[in-house]
Amino acid sequence: MRQKIRRLTLLISFLLFPITIWYFSPYLIIQGFSEHVMNGSFFVFVLMFLLSMFFGRAWCGYLCPTGGLQECVQRINVKSAKQGKRDRIKFVIWILWMTAVVVTFILGKNKVTINPFYMTKHGISISEINHYVVYYGVVFFVVAPALIHGKRAFCHYVCWMAPFMIIGSTVGRWLHLPQFHIEIETDQCVGCGKCSTACPMGLDVRKLVSEDKDGAIKTTECIQCGACVDDCPKKVLSYRMRFTKRG
Repeated sequence: MRQKIRRLTLLISFLLFPITIWYFSPYLIIQGFSEHVMNGSFFVFVLMFLLSMFFGRAWCGYLCPTGGLQECVQRINVKSAKQGKRDRIKFVIWILWMTAVVVTFILGKNKVTINPFYMTKHGISISEINHYVVYYGVVFFVVAPALIHGKRAFCHYVCWMAPFMIIGSTVGRWLHLPQFHIEIETDQCVGCGKCSTACPMGLDVRKLVSEDKDGAIKTTECIQCGACVDDCPKKVLSYRMRFTKRG
């Protein structure tokens, strides 16, 4: 039931994407900062960072419209995207983008103002026909990596939103805040591997939990979706909200 609800929220989020796309725009925040406007995307990114200190990347698992789109693509390409060094590409993109944001704000003009609906029409992003060129361009940009490389490749390699949540989750751990985790009773695990097969991020769940002394999944590539929990035949995986050790 939980996975049906999760997929439904992702589907709804994707169907609303023409309305919300500007609130995730890396370009619009630069344009807004050039005029010293704190726009919708600025507040969304700040919210992602703050929530991730407690919930990790649960946003990606339950609410991200591009995540929902990529999980639809998994019906075409079910292989796991190669990870490791490739996961660092998104940090290079993020650092270059954040540098541009900061420089643009420093060089910007006018007094600082707040306008969550900046460059939208009554809060709606895609309000003109020509905007659909951008919309479908973004859709293709998200779908292509998943089609070529596998499960949620865009999330692993490209997503400019993921670093906010990864950094937030790491900060939360260093501050010893209670954090949402998936844990395992290792002594009852039969090693069937169904948890890894179910993971929409293509993570080797069984290996991750066996390597951690606390029996918890702490990798920041985990999106807290709970697919592994729900597919475990022995029910040895579970959600936990707890204080975590550093590291």
